[in-house]
Amino acid sequence: MENVYENTSVRVLCSKLVLYKNEPGLQWLIGSPFFPPLTVVSTLRCIHTDASSPDYHRESEELRTLLLKGFEVIGALIFANSDAEKNAGKAIAAARRLRKLFCGEREKMDSQQVIGAVADLNGGDIKFFVSESSKSFECVNVLYEDDPEKYIWERGCLLRCELPLKLPIYYPVNKPSDLEKIFQRATEAVVAKFKDPKIACMVEALRKTSAEVPQPVILRGVDLDFDTDLSNVKLLDERAQNSDADSLSCSHFCLESKKGSPVYSAEHADRIQVSVLLNRSVNSEKSTAPIAEYFPALEEARVLVVDYKLEVLCYAVKGLPLRHAVSKLIIPGLVDQFNLVGNTVLPNLLAQHPQLHTYHFSPPGVLHPITVVYELNYGETEMKQVEVRKSLHLRLGLPFDRPLLRIANALDFSTGDGIRSDPTRKGSTLLKDVHLGIPSSGVSGGSVSMVQGSYEYYHYLQEAFNDSGWGCAYRSLQTIISWFRLQHYTSVEVPSHREIQQTLVEIGDKDPSFTGSREWIGAIELSFVLDKLLGVSCKVINVRSGAELPEKCRELASHFENQGTPIMIGGGVLAYTLLGIDYNEASGDCAFLILDPHYTGNDEHKKIVNGGWCGWKKAVDSRGKSFFLHDKFYNLLLPQRPDMV
Repeated sequence: MENVYENTSVRVLCSKLVLYKNEPGLQWLIGSPFFPPLTVVSTLRCIHTDASSPDYHRESEELRTLLLKGFEVIGALIFANSDAEKNAGKAIAAARRLRKLFCGEREKMDSQQVIGAVADLNGGDIKFFVSESSKSFECVNVLYEDDPEKYIWERGCLLRCELPLKLPIYYPVNKPSDLEKIFQRATEAVVAKFKDPKIACMVEALRKTSAEVPQPVILRGVDLDFDTDLSNVKLLDERAQNSDADSLSCSHFCLESKKGSPVYSAEHADRIQVSVLLNRSVNSEKSTAPIAEYFPALEEARVLVVDYKLEVLCYAVKGLPLRHAVSKLIIPGLVDQFNLVGNTVLPNLLAQHPQLHTYHFSPPGVLHPITVVYELNYGETEMKQVEVRKSLHLRLGLPFDRPLLRIANALDFSTGDGIRSDPTRKGSTLLKDVHLGIPSSGVSGGSVSMVQGSYEYYHYLQEAFNDSGWGCAYRSLQTIISWFRLQHYTSVEVPSHREIQQTLVEIGDKDPSFTGSREWIGAIELSFVLDKLLGVSCKVINVRSGAELPEKCRELASHFENQGTPIMIGGGVLAYTLLGIDYNEASGDCAFLILDPHYTGNDEHKKIVNGGWCGWKKAVDSRGKSFFLHDKFYNLLLPQRPDMV
């Protein structure tokens, strides 16, 4: 008998398959109908359970919103201590049940390959099983992709559709109880309109900056195909393009060449805009006057208007025909989001409607964007919004001390690069992330730990303010605060020297005469200001001399890996900003990545790097000299990330 599993293997793209080590639970494995079967793109934690099993209805509803059309559930990963085959069967059964709800009519229960993976709770290997039917499965090999971003974005693109709608609802005054049924009938009518033959879709490139951008294309509803399953759609040759709109693929709107070394990510992906229109005019053999129809209300009625602001993002391979991209991705995405908003509004039809807004994010560690719908009636710091983000962090395996899913970090498709314009940097001309591209440290066999995220470089004489000889710690503090701003922990402006001094006076640390002076400050004063202005706590490390600094390398490396914030290091009247460390634990050799605030020149990156104002400083160089003086007492200020999402 032929073995259907022979030569079968699972391909894993995501670098982090286990989101939470040594924790029992279930994770959904995500793939795409555009990739070879059994290709795992990402994994999401199951966060809703009913007794000991998943709450499949809640899970399918949330994943339907979170996942872009073009991605789907292809399996499950379960954590267990023993009996891998038994638990693989449970994972496969759970994945099939969720797929039936998630994919609806598309799911062919008996023929679809499904993955069941089992991870040892004690940290052992993950075993993968594949099921060709609901009754049998077998253990298979696994392959890990070396360049997953390239795998996804070299062959794929993003499609986006934004559609505002106003839905008027007429209901009898004396029968408000009928409102719910009337609303449901109205929404069903709108859903039917999405598949109306008179519908028209204008497709165009979202990136406007290239001369290669082709003219927009119009697709008509009568030419769309809502019946063919995506798995049966024949992909077109990306190189052979036809002028007929029905024969064009998504690659028609993708750049054929990208300057320099291409960057593969959601932010840099080719993007296609789809606009949905309803053509109410029809050709007539003879000219007639416009006709207005009047339908009188049989009883006193009121009108209620429900606002929808739909914004759908989808993933497609570039060879997918445009008409299938619209009919199998964009239209179903609009329908799902329309129903989601309608179900949220329904309980509050006669009260204040929730202000729902769609955002798309590309969080670190997740290879594809995600979609979330936030209720803007609540501020970002209010508990209801915080709890929503916490559940998303839990599902995605994101850390709980990073505001990765705040609105400021959402993708913004009104800009050329897809990254939301940052209000914290409006008008700023300061250099950012000066350390990028600098030469290596020279530490042989070392392990590099560096600042996580962006910062601005503050140094002497900026903004025509002469602080040469006394303002280095102020400048280091400004760099640190810029880091918290650029990571969206705060919207507080980077304070001036005078504002820093006023803060210290206000908390009683300094006398009023301190304001406007040229007095130095150190690590303790910096910690007071960070606590007062940002609510950020700090850890202070004291070392008796520069010779002892290498002894703190392990602790500093841990800080950069877990906190990732810049460090202020001060000794005597000098202060520097520490951005990273390169440490060989076996040999003890180490180097410190220093950003020097004592620089007084123009903001020219090459001049700063070549002059050594940003670069690696060896604890002991080849001549036996150290950047840090052995007879100096040093304080290191380690700002801690706030616990916030």
